[in-house]
Amino acid sequence: MSGTSGIADKAKIGIEGLDDVLIGGFVRDRLYLLEGSPGTGKTTVALQFLREGAARGEPTLYITLSETEEELRETAVSHGWTLDANIVIFELIPPESLLDANQQQSLLYSSDLELGETTRQIFDTVDRVKPQRIVLDSLSEIRLLAGSSLRYRRQILALKHYFARHAITVLMLDDLTADSLDKTVHSVAHGVIRLEELAPEYGAQRRRMRVIKYRGQNFRGGFHDFTILTGGVQVFPRLVSLEHKTGFERGRLLSGIAELDSLLGGGLEKGSSALILGPAGTGKSLFAIQYVLAAIARGERAAMFVFDEEIGLLFERTRQMGYDLEGLRNDGRLMIEQVDAAELSPGEFAHGVRALVDQHGVKTVVIDSLNGYQAAMPHENSLVLHVHELLQYLNRQGATTFLTVAQHGLVGDMQAPVDVTYLADAVILLRYFEAFGRVRRAISIVKKRAGAHEDTIREYWVGGQGLRIGAPLENFQGVLRGIPTFVGAESDLAGMGREGKA
Repeated sequence: MSGTSGIADKAKIGIEGLDDVLIGGFVRDRLYLLEGSPGTGKTTVALQFLREGAARGEPTLYITLSETEEELRETAVSHGWTLDANIVIFELIPPESLLDANQQQSLLYSSDLELGETTRQIFDTVDRVKPQRIVLDSLSEIRLLAGSSLRYRRQILALKHYFARHAITVLMLDDLTADSLDKTVHSVAHGVIRLEELAPEYGAQRRRMRVIKYRGQNFRGGFHDFTILTGGVQVFPRLVSLEHKTGFERGRLLSGIAELDSLLGGGLEKGSSALILGPAGTGKSLFAIQYVLAAIARGERAAMFVFDEEIGLLFERTRQMGYDLEGLRNDGRLMIEQVDAAELSPGEFAHGVRALVDQHGVKTVVIDSLNGYQAAMPHENSLVLHVHELLQYLNRQGATTFLTVAQHGLVGDMQAPVDVTYLADAVILLRYFEAFGRVRRAISIVKKRAGAHEDTIREYWVGGQGLRIGAPLENFQGVLRGIPTFVGAESDLAGMGREGKA
């Protein structure tokens, strides 16, 4: 679709994310439909639309057939808003005679009188207020009064032409309670936005919105997550990585551990992504933290999004290794967030990551772990697409990303909950192995897109000094099968010490 109006000519809605989805807001002097089941946030969006107009000095009008003025003002107060003089609320009350039992028995169908009276009151109020923005809440009442589909369509067309003659931008609300299959207004409206609420089996409800139609205008298609918070609706536009290309100088990033850098052929590339794969307890988080510490030592900022571990426990156990993550957070050099997968939508998470990179210049991002991220989006195909866009966006910003994935099981044929190895630029594989009565850990690099890497296997251990990695070991069999077997002599493992019991 090609745009026909400049962004400056559009009526902003006052919701940053939604204005972004609509590429600037609504084209002025047109009629729009906002539809969704009760509770999806239509009234809140409508009030934000009018508040934005009032803040720009435009007279606005809220015509309500379903809620009382008192209820609308209570909604505003719940968000901490005050409705100024530029926002007029007109509560349409049916004439008392239409509620009279004798009148209802008249040969003249009462809905004819009520529909005509309703229309007259709307026109009289518009003539009196002379608004530039109108909200009409809701179409279900008009549909019921009209009775037939033909009369309903004629009524909507009459309202549309009347508002168009008066150069008014109109937002009509439809709660889909009268007839959800009636698409009359879809064909009449200049644009249609649908709000949806999803109820997962566990956790908070998820909300998403989609622009179904926007005549003659560009817009961001697909579903976009949104939330309703104190202060209004917040929309998180779907991340499209191709829109965020930047230029940066690619170089090698060192971890601060010479043996790990050797394994990776001299280090990881700036603006790449690394997947750290292994069973529980192998130290995946610690490898990612090593790169966080190295980034901070270079004078950069880093960010960690922790899904699985309580942050206080993470601070405590890393402090015992000499890593003061809490101090780095307090200094503002490390942004670390505890993510509750049951409460956070994937779109909101991606928005938070993007905000840190855009606003704070973060160049190292750790997502620990993808298993927790999957809990926020149980559909595997959607998860892969989200991860793909997020990694591509971060890479194009020159940020290096580390993803940890816990495989099911400890030994044997282990499976990851979702296969994203093809998305990552490097894959670091961690494994347990048994040798001479002890459980040990081994690391190998199974993939690196940019440049060569060692094809060796090295033993590593975790102790009071943090991570330590040994020299390459050659007497291994079965590492990739998940059952590493050491067939060398015990002297080959000399120097490992017993710190591996950490």
